[in-house]
Amino acid sequence: MPTKDPSKTLGTVPLTEDNPATRMASDAAALQDQGLRAMSQFGMAWAEGLSNMGSEVLSFVADRIKEDVATQHKLLHCKDVADFQQIQSEFMQKAIDQYTAETGKLVQMSQELYPNTVGEDDKAN
Repeated sequence: MPTKDPSKTLGTVPLTEDNPATRMASDAAALQDQGLRAMSQFGMAWAEGLSNMGSEVLSFVADRIKEDVATQHKLLHCKDVADFQQIQSEFMQKAIDQYTAETGKLVQMSQELYPNTVGEDDKAN
């Protein structure tokens, strides 16, 4: 009895172009290929956007550390309590302003991230 090539059959049903199982498998493979290609493009844009956001956060933290060091220097050299309180007050107000601005910037970056990950076909819909 001749041995059947398993890649040419599905159980006992031969896999030919006019076989519905073959067409379904072929269609499923084509859909999977399209989905993976789209996810690949989505992943690249997403990774780039997240990288940009990470760089922004690191830059902000570095700037804030510089502000902290400068404030500590001022506090070490102040002459009286009123001066100390003024330095603290300015520090807190500047920190609040900078954190608020940075939060807005990161929200904007995250909102811009999504449209850059949508394919041209999706933008038309």
